[in-house]
Amino acid sequence: MSLHAVRPKILGFISEDVSAWLVASLVLLAGGILTGLLAWGTLNLFHHQLRQRFQLLASERYSRIEERFEDQEQRLDGLRRFFANSGSVSRAEFDGYTEPLLHRTQAYSFAQRVSREQRPAFEQAVRDEGFSDFAIRELNGAGELQLAGNRDEYVAVLFSQTLSRLGSPLGYDLLAQPLRRATLERAAQSGRMAVSQPMHLVSVEPAYARGVLLVAPVQREQNPPGSTQPFGYVMAVISMRQLLADGLPDAGYDYLTVRILDLSTDDQHEVLYESSNTPAESSLSASRLLRMADHDYQVDIQPSEAFLQANHSSVTSLVVLGGLLSVLLSALLYVLVSQRQRALTLVEQRTEELRAREEELRGTHGQLRGVLNAATQVAIIATDLRGVISTFNAGAEQMLGYAAAEVVGHMTLESLHFPRELVARSAELSARYGKLIPTCQAMLVEGGEEGGHQAREWTLVRKDGSHLAVNMLATPVLDEQGLWVGHLAICIDITERKRVYEALAARDLLLKKLSAHVPGGIYQFKMEFDGRFSVIYASDGIREIYELDPDVLLLNAEAIFTRIHPQDSSRVRASIRDSALTVSPWREEYRVQLPQRGLRWVRGEATPEELPGGGVLWHGYISDISDLKRVEEELRALSVTDSLTGIHNRRYFQERLTTEMARVERGGGELSVIMLDIDHFKRINDQHGHAVGDRVLQAVCERIGHRLRRTDVFCRLGGEEFMVLCPDIDGEHAHVLALQLWQALRSSPIDGVGTVTASFGIASWRVGEGADSLLLRADSGVYAAKQAGRDRVEAQPG
Repeated sequence: MSLHAVRPKILGFISEDVSAWLVASLVLLAGGILTGLLAWGTLNLFHHQLRQRFQLLASERYSRIEERFEDQEQRLDGLRRFFANSGSVSRAEFDGYTEPLLHRTQAYSFAQRVSREQRPAFEQAVRDEGFSDFAIRELNGAGELQLAGNRDEYVAVLFSQTLSRLGSPLGYDLLAQPLRRATLERAAQSGRMAVSQPMHLVSVEPAYARGVLLVAPVQREQNPPGSTQPFGYVMAVISMRQLLADGLPDAGYDYLTVRILDLSTDDQHEVLYESSNTPAESSLSASRLLRMADHDYQVDIQPSEAFLQANHSSVTSLVVLGGLLSVLLSALLYVLVSQRQRALTLVEQRTEELRAREEELRGTHGQLRGVLNAATQVAIIATDLRGVISTFNAGAEQMLGYAAAEVVGHMTLESLHFPRELVARSAELSARYGKLIPTCQAMLVEGGEEGGHQAREWTLVRKDGSHLAVNMLATPVLDEQGLWVGHLAICIDITERKRVYEALAARDLLLKKLSAHVPGGIYQFKMEFDGRFSVIYASDGIREIYELDPDVLLLNAEAIFTRIHPQDSSRVRASIRDSALTVSPWREEYRVQLPQRGLRWVRGEATPEELPGGGVLWHGYISDISDLKRVEEELRALSVTDSLTGIHNRRYFQERLTTEMARVERGGGELSVIMLDIDHFKRINDQHGHAVGDRVLQAVCERIGHRLRRTDVFCRLGGEEFMVLCPDIDGEHAHVLALQLWQALRSSPIDGVGTVTASFGIASWRVGEGADSLLLRADSGVYAAKQAGRDRVEAQPG
């Protein structure tokens, strides 16, 4: 009898072979049906509760309106009895009685019946009370009160207490208007209260002018015998907006909209009042009949938008939540089923793979042994926990001279090391860790303080007793359970590498010694293909040039440019890039601003070469040329200075004149020159000697130099001739300056010689004029001064 493995079911009833999409779709469908049923039930419950809330609010509003209608009737009836039971009522008594009643009522009034014969006496009596302009009046076509016409009877307002700021319509004849007359007649015939049809109220603000007039007849015992007409009427002026809206929420927050229809007319029901908020689109509504006095009113109530917003349905949220839960549950089951099916498939695949791997691993040991033997340039030595060698590959045999049979199982890794190195390493590790580290473990503890394993240089002893320098990496060997079962040492012969390193170190030392005796610095400067700069090498001489350590420059080449003078930095960068672009030698002189030595001049020279991967490498030399620049400046100063007087010479004058002429020719402006020649200077030399003559020249320069502006240029042309170059002044100002110089010279005698005078000539630049013409006119001025007797200032010729 064969046995078949029974595969478990998902959640106890779902087969593992069923499609995950089918399971998810069925769950989603079931969730959708359940959500729909819940939403339908919730919606019915919501509509039922909404209808109950509306009916409750509507009943409360009906009760409030009915209560206010009844309140108006009761107050007016009280006022009627007040008049009926009083023999006479004064105006003060009327005001005192009605003022507390003005709540949700625009005004209370008393109107008295007056015949045509009684009218003059009636009007005069009221005027005697202080109302000088009182008269019985009526409304004209424009809605304004005017004097009433002659009629047999009037019902004129005698007393009135109102909330309106427009005042009381005293004297207004109620019989002059048809609606009011009809209301009074109904009240008189029935002997009870009567209410008017909707009308426009008189002397009431426009916002409250729409309303009704509630009237009650007043009968007195002293009425004439046989008369059935009332003595007068008490009235309540009712604004429906004031009556119904008082104490209710604002239109935007009121849950209900109210409309009141007047049913007094059969043909058309007039709207007496309608809420300012609009009704919402809803099937909810309520209607009820209310009565005030002799009129029936239909009150229609509907919900507003505020009511629907405050009582919104949760069906949408329920549908969304139910839909999300259904989607999540279906997605969860889809993931569960698909992942389980995928896991089972993966287990089967992995089982097959492990079987194949097992076959592969059987040949791995032999292949690994072949690899170890093939690594002839690397010594691979494995040991057990006691340090006895268990693996000794062909590379180890070739490097150390031992055969594997001589070493495996017979020698330890410690026996292959130079003993003195092991003792020194053991002492170092023992001092570091505070415990004794035996020599057999000294070569295996590598990088323990960092928690890792590092290669370390050791000296091994070959079979013939010679020494071999190796770089050895020692690591632990772990079994499948992670237990430490031995060590593995990998050794690389570094004899040739050490020889190369020693040669390079000797060359670097020689280069450092040579560069230390060379003034300036030697460097290698590189520009990458993306334009970044870097310093490859810098000698110690760079420290004196830039006052920066060479190591700093190796890390950050931009530190060089922080030392270059800001006015030269852009030029130096541009010259470097030009040299890279043309691969031509670089040579530049520029200034550096040093923290300690201040401003210095340096000269750099370098030869570029293109690099294979892009970029340029310069090999160069840089030196301090500050002393050379100082000598150049001194020579420059000597070349433009008159050695006797210390002022500028003719050469400097010609250079400055050329510069100033170019300025005024390019952009306009002013330019003037003053030429002076010392009078009778040859006589001074003949009488006092050339030494005194030289002293006179120096004194004249001193006296004139003190009177000049900082921008003026004072030069000696030769002999006793001098020239003053005056930028930015015209001929008139130059003439004033020349007069000051002439006065300063003749007012300051020179010791041993006396007063020394000079003849002055002036010329200012004209548009299109050259330098030679300008100087010629100044010279002509000096000549004119000489001809006129010397010791004077002669203006420029016309």
